Parts: sequence; structure tokens; C-alpha cells
Amino acid sequence: MSSSNVLFDPVHNSGCDLDIEKNPELANFSSILDFMNRIPIKKALTDLRPIDRSHIGRFWENATYEEQSKVISSVVEVNGKLEPILVTEALVHEVVNFPDEANYPTRFHEKMVKGCMLRLGYRGALNTGNYLKSKFQKSFKFLIHCILISLSHTKGSYDQMRDYQMNMLTAIVLNKKYNFSHIVFHYMAENITTKVKTWKYPRFVQMLIDHAYLGIDRNIKDDLLEQAHMSNNTLKQLAKYHPNHPEPDLVVENFGFLKDVNYVDPDPENHQNWRNQEEMKEASYADELKILASFVTRKNEWFVKESGRRRRLATPIAEQGEGSSSKPKKKQKKKVQTMLIDEPDEDVPATNVEKEQEVSGAENIEINADLFTTDTDFVENAVQTVTADIQKEREKVIDDIEGDDVDKETTSSSSSSDDEKKKG
Repeated sequence: MSSSNVLFDPVHNSGCDLDIEKNPELANFSSILDFMNRIPIKKALTDLRPIDRSHIGRFWENATYEEQSKVISSVVEVNGKLEPILVTEALVHEVVNFPDEANYPTRFHEKMVKGCMLRLGYRGALNTGNYLKSKFQKSFKFLIHCILISLSHTKGSYDQMRDYQMNMLTAIVLNKKYNFSHIVFHYMAENITTKVKTWKYPRFVQMLIDHAYLGIDRNIKDDLLEQAHMSNNTLKQLAKYHPNHPEPDLVVENFGFLKDVNYVDPDPENHQNWRNQEEMKEASYADELKILASFVTRKNEWFVKESGRRRRLATPIAEQGEGSSSKPKKKQKKKVQTMLIDEPDEDVPATNVEKEQEVSGAENIEINADLFTTDTDFVENAVQTVTADIQKEREKVIDDIEGDDVDKETTSSSSSSDDEKKKG
């Protein structure tokens, strides 16, 4: 694995240097420097330790992830010997000094996040996936920049805040509980399962290696991996605004933890309540899917059976003249042609479908003979003129048309009704 830009971005996971004597351009952001020096994730932002190319490369080349135990395993070289290193979310929390616990959330309600962005003076569209740091005032632009270069899991796009980064900003400003460790560990594990591994979070990985092996060799010649940490040049560029993105002129007052060092989240359990509600919704949705799955099976069985019964009530059979109702209208047309092959041309009375549809109730599941009393002569003549060969052909055509979709009870019931009419 080489150290080309395909695998390593010097800006990714770089550090923020808040030393105003070293970086005089920090004066452009003086209004927020006090807050930056008491921010709960200061170590994650400002630890500028040197990192070694060989250590980072070896870690990612040999890294594996065990999904069940949630452990990243790899090796490092200590005194010429390969030694194991195990990384967990809890270890990330301990080493990087993130102010979180395992049950802390990684996202807040959308209204809370957008409301926080508005109070910070965001001047862009609120219903977009990514917010631009260039649409914030200078002081907040600096805060967002620090989050993007130090905590982002991607290379490039350091002007855009993704969803989890907006949640991070909301947590920092409102002093809310947030699981930073989970985000970092999640993307470390994801990096292992992708086809092309990158040297992700190199600064954090070096912190983990140093924690596991204090005596690891750090004097390898030409092994220093240079990151583009915050400098006067980057600060000078950050203070500028593009003509297409002028500095917002809205007056924004500090609030929450930005304003008051003693500010405490007024509703610290709200995130848990909302999280529980989301989990309840997901559980309820899963239950609904199970119920729906079982209902669909029963419904299909019912639909085939019941639809057959309705066809007997509402759809005519042409060979019986007016009133028979055991097959669909479309099928009736084919059967009319089959039965009347040898018959002289004569008009067949139209079936009174509307009259049959008005008839309801369980007693009408079988055909009611009273519906045919007005055309008895025609029915008898039609039945007598049908030969045995034509009758066989009719049954063959019916079978071909209906296939396996017709209920056995429907066919047998229709046949018994025909027999009764012949006897009558």
C-alpha cells in the first residue's frame, strides 16, 4: 500500500492549532477562540502528534473487523517483532478523550438541528442534504472548519457538512450528549470492509498505537507522514468569502454553550425519549410487516374463493340463455362461439347482469332457478340441440380458459346447477 493521494489525504483528520502566537491569523476568529479552548472535544481537534507512515500503513494493511464482537484487529511492529493491537469503540473513547458514553445518540430530531443552524445564522437552503460552511458567519465558519478537517471520515469536500457533522455541531453548541466515538469507530470498521482501504483517521490511529505500545519505535528515518495541519495560510483563506458566497450580514447573538460556560442542556433525556420513540416506531413497523405478511396469505386464499362466488352471481353463461352466472363475461364470449357452431343464426337474449348484482345474501351463493322462469322455452330448446360432441368441446375450452385459477367448488357447483336445469 503506497502513500499516494489515492490512499492518503494530508488534510483528512488533520489538527487545529489554536496557538495565536504561532498563527496570528487566528485574530480574525477571536470571538470564538475562548469557546474553542473549552470545547469538550478539544483533544480530538488539537492533538498534533507526529504520525509514522510505516505504522499507519501496517495497521490498515493487516486490519480485520469482527462484526459479532465489534473489534478491529491488526498488528504493529515493536522492537522488530509484530505485536497485535485490538481497537474497540470504548478504546477510541478512552484514547481520543471523547466526552461520550455507549448509549449516547448519534443524531437528533431534524427540527432541532435545523433550528440550531438558523440560530447560528445559516443563510442557505434548509432542505438540502449538505450545508455549506461558507454560508455561516466567520466565527461559526471557523468552528465548522475545525470539525470538518479533524472529524470528517472522507477526503475532500471540506466546505460541506454532512448530516452527522450537523448533529455534531448541534451537540457542541447546545452542550448535548453525542456519541463521537461511535462515529469514528463506525467509519474505521467500514474502511476495512471496502474493496480499497485508505489510511483513514491516521492521527487517531497513531494515538491508539501509542497508547497500546509506549515504547514503539518513533525514530525511523524518513518515516514521518506529513499532515496539512491548520496554518496561517489556511486561516487567511478561511477568513475570506467568495463573491458568490458573501459574508452573511445577519446579526447573530451567541446562545447555549457558546454564550455561557455553565450552560447545561435543559432536557438531557430528550434524546433518549426521542430515540425510544424511534425504536418503538421501528418495532411497530416490523410487527406490522409480520401481520401484513400473514394477512396477505389469508387474503389471497379468501380472494380466490370469494371472487369465484361473485362470478357465479354476477357474470352470465351464454349457453343457458339469460340468467346463468358462473363464469366471467370475457369467457362467456368464447363459450358462446363454441356452443353455437352448429346452431342456426338467431338472437340470444342479453343477460340481465344488473338484476343479478342486486341479489345478495348467503342463500344466493347457489344459482336461484326463479331468475330464469321467463325464458324456460328457450333454455329447453338450447339444451336439447347441443350434441354430446359439442358438450365435450365446450368443457375442453372451459378447462383451457380457466386453467388452475378456478376453484373446484365453483366448477362442480356450476355443473350440478346445469344438471338440475336439464332435469327441470
